[in-house]
Amino acid sequence: MVVRPYNDEVKYLEKISDTCWKINKGFQPNMNVEGVFYVNNHLEKLMFEELRNSCRPGTVGGFLPGMKQIANVAALPGIVGRSVGLPDVHSGYGFAIGNMAAFDMDDPNSIVSPGGVGFDINCGVRLLRTNLFEKDIKPVQEQIAQSLFDHIPVGVGSKGIIPMTAKEMEEALEMGMDWSLREGYVWAEDKEHCEEYGRMLQADPSKVSNRAKKRGLPQLGTLGAGNHYAEIQVVSEIYDKWSASKMGIEEKGQVCVMIHSGSRGFGHQVATDALLAMEKAMKRDNIETNDRQLACARINSEEGQDYLKAMAAAANFAWVNRNSMTFLTRQAFSKQFNMSPDDLDMHVIYDVSHNIAKIEQHVIDGRLKTLLVHRKGSTRAFPPHHPLIPVDYQLTGQPVLIGGTMGTCSYVLTGTEQGMKETFGSTCHGAGRAMSRAKSRRNLDFQDVLNKLQENGISIRVASPKLVMEEAPESYKNVTDVVDTCHQAGISKKCIQLKPIAVIKG
Repeated sequence: MVVRPYNDEVKYLEKISDTCWKINKGFQPNMNVEGVFYVNNHLEKLMFEELRNSCRPGTVGGFLPGMKQIANVAALPGIVGRSVGLPDVHSGYGFAIGNMAAFDMDDPNSIVSPGGVGFDINCGVRLLRTNLFEKDIKPVQEQIAQSLFDHIPVGVGSKGIIPMTAKEMEEALEMGMDWSLREGYVWAEDKEHCEEYGRMLQADPSKVSNRAKKRGLPQLGTLGAGNHYAEIQVVSEIYDKWSASKMGIEEKGQVCVMIHSGSRGFGHQVATDALLAMEKAMKRDNIETNDRQLACARINSEEGQDYLKAMAAAANFAWVNRNSMTFLTRQAFSKQFNMSPDDLDMHVIYDVSHNIAKIEQHVIDGRLKTLLVHRKGSTRAFPPHHPLIPVDYQLTGQPVLIGGTMGTCSYVLTGTEQGMKETFGSTCHGAGRAMSRAKSRRNLDFQDVLNKLQENGISIRVASPKLVMEEAPESYKNVTDVVDTCHQAGISKKCIQLKPIAVIKG
């Protein structure tokens, strides 16, 4: 890593618009393309503060600052366009979280990097609508929160309640949402409203280690801990009435349920296994990176292909996981209101992934190219008329679900043509951390955090209260800042704002 005084570092950074900064080549060694990151004034201060702190003499350990990580990714073999940091960007393992990058599939040197997908493969968000309104929920708010908490297994070591044998697990890894459909856990129309239709076809369970399968088997249909949650939310603002109505959201006060979860210990193990295999492949193929955490392999190498097949299996696992929780959520509401989920209109609006690598076609310098797009802490946001989005959303653009932090608002955005040109059809994924987990635990008191939520009229059920400080709104960037920056930059468009009235957490 190049260590220069802060004033020298800043010379490589150039503001190109109100919401966008460019990282010029030379900021880190061997950059093949430039980097960019999107920020507004408030988020800009956080980014530069992080860089300034890393330039202090004697700073050892911890992740590199986000800007450095964006630049290191720009130095990876085969990268095209630009290395993009979205407004919620913060440092992570290898790639920054909120960093996306695309690699040319026709370039034999192009790489795939597990650090560009993240450990929680296909961590993502699903939004269900209902025909209930806040006035229907308010009288039974505590009961329904408790009912959801009872139905969905949550917490670090939580075990699933949907029966699963090892053989069924293999089928689920291969079939993704089709397995849930066959077993009767989801509706046929749910599949239509899911990225990739809830199934990555290149999944190959034989490329997944037994250890990963062992970790995953008991955890299917569980929420997990950390920033994962199930929230009952109320529509608090509608910015684009026409697009909202296409999603079945007619007016303020309508009740929705948002589920944010991933592939649990299974995806983590797949990533860990791949990183070990790739370190060896890098030595063999003489691949050099600026950071050891950017372990990678050529896309067409055996290790690269094995990882993509195992990653697809982990993505399918995550979809089956969200399907199972969708089923349990519908059950909880159905029991509470004595109506069938169908009568409650509990349809899936959309399901997005924000930790995944996918093969997509994009226009680069006027030519259509096939690229491997890594999105880590970044959501796909395709524009209207794109062939890969459902018929229902052809005119609005793909719905993009942005989960807020505990007790703050969440958003639904839509994809834009400008995002397609500038960020390979990608946008932010959430608020993005501003304070490390350890620092949150030191600086905040969990009782204060819980009391604050109650004062705001939010019911909360937490499996491990000691962990709530890590997820307190103070630990994160402001999600509204992040979303407004994406809207202002034109890479996605605001559609709906949702406020939580009940939070279920691990």
